Amino acid sequence: MTEPHLDIKEFHWLMDMLQTIDVGLVVLDKAYNIQVWNSFMENHSGLVPTQVKDKNLFTLFPSIDEDWFKRKAETVFLLKNRSFIAWEQKPYLMRFKNYRPITGTEAFMYQNVTISPLASADGQIGHICIIIYDVTDIASNRKALESANAELARLSRTDRLTQLFNRGFWEECLVKEFNRFQRYQHTCSLIMFDIDHFKRVNDTYGHQAGDEVIKTVSEVLRSCLRKTDIAGRYGGEEFGVILVDTDTEGAQIFAERLRAAIEALTVRYETTTIRFTISLGVSALELGIPNYKAWLERADQALYKSKHLGRNKTTLFVPE
Repeated sequence: MTEPHLDIKEFHWLMDMLQTIDVGLVVLDKAYNIQVWNSFMENHSGLVPTQVKDKNLFTLFPSIDEDWFKRKAETVFLLKNRSFIAWEQKPYLMRFKNYRPITGTEAFMYQNVTISPLASADGQIGHICIIIYDVTDIASNRKALESANAELARLSRTDRLTQLFNRGFWEECLVKEFNRFQRYQHTCSLIMFDIDHFKRVNDTYGHQAGDEVIKTVSEVLRSCLRKTDIAGRYGGEEFGVILVDTDTEGAQIFAERLRAAIEALTVRYETTTIRFTISLGVSALELGIPNYKAWLERADQALYKSKHLGRNKTTLFVPE
């Protein structure tokens, strides 16, 4: 069942009305030559009706994806049904400048488009009518809302001091990697590390100096990460790093590089110079580890062994 479509008399009445409202109206024949071009189109394109009459749409606007638009239009000609194009699918049909006062920062006009069949007296569809709606305000507000929601989501998983993942989100990532290993047995390693004698830093230089040390550690850590690595602040001065697709040897190389970089650091806070080290524990993910907590516990045990051996060390977990 086809949708109702306009005959020519109804169209001319509609065209007179649409000349005065804020939507674009274009009529094309089957060769995609322009037959009608209303004041909205004139104002936004800079082309008057006499300049576009009987001119091919794709010649005048080569930026339109011709194959895509013809597929849309041919469906209208053939089935005598309307077709709709939302800005979410394609931001615009014709790129017009945006003159909206409230959303003037947008680079172009976002558009919703309706393509309707136009019937002649004998019922044949020889023309299509394109109506272009300026929906820049709607699109801009939607984008702003999505951006705000994305930022809220980012903040909810980010540790404010270090800008690394917070413990809750990082631990979720640890669970996911453990579950992925259960299915695919991919190589993966975990590093847990903390700052040696951090209480002494706080007691000697103050908590603000301690915060500066933690921030500096996180900056060095981020500089060592690959895109696939997942780092988080586990709590206080303790950090965790999930090294995806990394075996024991690769994890130890990463840990030693990080340890050496921290050891070479000098943190200046006000007039004070602070030097410090870190201790690290490494645990590769293996068959037989019952759950992610056990994997985490192995890395912690290796970390504690580094502490016991004198700190500023990397220790690999070895089952007894």
